[in-house]
Amino acid sequence: MEIILNNAAEKIETEKNSLTVSELLDMKKFTFELLIVRINGELVKQANYTTSSFTNGDKVDVIHVFGGG
Repeated sequence: MEIILNNAAEKIETEKNSLTVSELLDMKKFTFELLIVRINGELVKQANYTTSSFTNGDKVDVIHVFGGG
């Protein structure tokens, strides 16, 4: 499967036709507590990470949020 992940072409080795946000986060080892995830510009709520999915050619943005002071 080929997607655009954070504005870069990314090939994901999988037999599946689609992946969930949770599967992607596990595969890419995104472990930050606060994340903003969008699929094709649509915001995905954290409660929906296990049910929201994307397919070949989709644009996925995973942005980690951190505070400072």
